[in-house]
Amino acid sequence: MTPTHNRHGERLDLSFHPGQGASCHPDHLVILGHGVTGNKDRPLLIAVAEHLAANGWPCLRLSFSGNGESEGAFADSNISKEIEDLTAVIDQHGPGKKIAYIGHSMGGAVGTLTAARDERIQLMVHLAGMVHTSNFVEREFGELTPDHDLMWDEAACPLSSTYVNDLRQVDSTLDAVKELRLPWLLIHGLDDDVVLPGDSQELYQKLRAPRELVEIPGADHSFEGYHHEVCTKILDWLEKHF
Repeated sequence: MTPTHNRHGERLDLSFHPGQGASCHPDHLVILGHGVTGNKDRPLLIAVAEHLAANGWPCLRLSFSGNGESEGAFADSNISKEIEDLTAVIDQHGPGKKIAYIGHSMGGAVGTLTAARDERIQLMVHLAGMVHTSNFVEREFGELTPDHDLMWDEAACPLSSTYVNDLRQVDSTLDAVKELRLPWLLIHGLDDDVVLPGDSQELYQKLRAPRELVEIPGADHSFEGYHHEVCTKILDWLEKHF
């Protein structure tokens, strides 16, 4: 795959899954984005991409800059910069294709705000998608000191003031969806204590396009043990609306 760089010149690590089988959709592309402290190789994203590709939907997994094998510093990672990363990927790999985006956790907020300014995204899937970004940062990191402490005690994930200030400034993605009319699937585990199920419930109420909210009892933030159910729901949504 041709190297992809963001506007800062940082190389973005991507993995492409070509669509397979007689029902392949070569004029479509499904882009998958991860959450904070994640990367494109999280088991959930791999499972979804492999399942969709096996059923004909080409998929592209993305590690945002500063995460995984992508270039850049993790301390510079935030929603605004990841919007730039996603836009760079669409610029390079999206021409001539219909684009769907699947975002997990903070990657959902990135997708929402990108779609609000970029009509090339024509279908959205949130997996425990973040909506109230300021509330999240206060709940998870409010007792920590930016530029000193670590996110969830992970040595590779410093809590930066750049990150905290950006999520506070974004505050919420609800206003951004007012004019959006793209089909939207929201999947959330009811045992999620990282991004609360209420985020998806509130977003669902705001949407004015074809939409579905799937709540999975027992599922946590990573949907561990529920990947097959998640994959099946997404495939069904794509086949109906994409």
